[in-house]
Amino acid sequence: MGKASRRPRGERADRSARPLPAPFVARPFEGLPNETDWVAMREIVPAATATVRFAEGKAPEGAPDEVTIATVLPLAWPGLHREGGEVLVGIQSGNASGDTSRDIAQAIALASAAAPGSPVETLPVATVDSPRLQDLLDVDASFEMQLHEGFDFWVADADLDADGKESLQRANESVIPTVKLQAAPSAFWCRIGDRTYVRWVLPFDEDSATDALARLHAAGESHLGEDGRLLGCFRSSGLLIPVWEVDPDAEASEFEDAVAAMKAKIDAAAASDETLTAAERGAKAGLTNRQVTLR
Repeated sequence: MGKASRRPRGERADRSARPLPAPFVARPFEGLPNETDWVAMREIVPAATATVRFAEGKAPEGAPDEVTIATVLPLAWPGLHREGGEVLVGIQSGNASGDTSRDIAQAIALASAAAPGSPVETLPVATVDSPRLQDLLDVDASFEMQLHEGFDFWVADADLDADGKESLQRANESVIPTVKLQAAPSAFWCRIGDRTYVRWVLPFDEDSATDALARLHAAGESHLGEDGRLLGCFRSSGLLIPVWEVDPDAEASEFEDAVAAMKAKIDAAAASDETLTAAERGAKAGLTNRQVTLR
């Protein structure tokens, strides 16, 4: 029995030589320009694209100078190398590891190396040696999100057969109407059914953002405009995304002033180093209980 259970010679060395899995990173987009827009595209914006550029000397062989980051691609592919040479990467395709930055960097590398016209259908699990977006991309280049009403950017100028057109139509019909507000970075008005909301990715770490909202809530200052009610918050990629339900009869542009005023209040509350009062601690507990973690 002892001999049968003995580990084959060399097995211990082989295991120790295997690359370690990528460590978990709570805030994977930190250090990238417009971190909050990366998180928004990852979690709350249905159809959007943005262009990124490789850092000098970091482009994979044969890759274009720029890559298009998309919210989602057909069949939730992580990446696609178009016939014309354009490389697209979808960042809502799920996680392969504990570091979303490494997963997306892998999708960029694999899509760049794929034959034109080929998708990347799956991602290998990233390891501790896998590059991150912060290693691969030019972090001095801007990250400008472009919202789309649907997913027509999937096909560019390509013709679709009947099945393809039907698939695209179904995807377009599922899109939540979304408008990017100008009064604050990464604040979005959206309509879901008969109700409308403002969802806003805050640029502070989760705890600081929760403290700031708790201070405002305890002071009766958490309403957006006159009637916008703070429902709760999502947590994603180390940031907080508060959600207000707002007047369904008002257009997105009518909330710009309210968002600007709320931004000033949140910034001031986040900058405070005062200890939370009992009322603020109670408000924080209530907000924390209503937080939902996304992925």
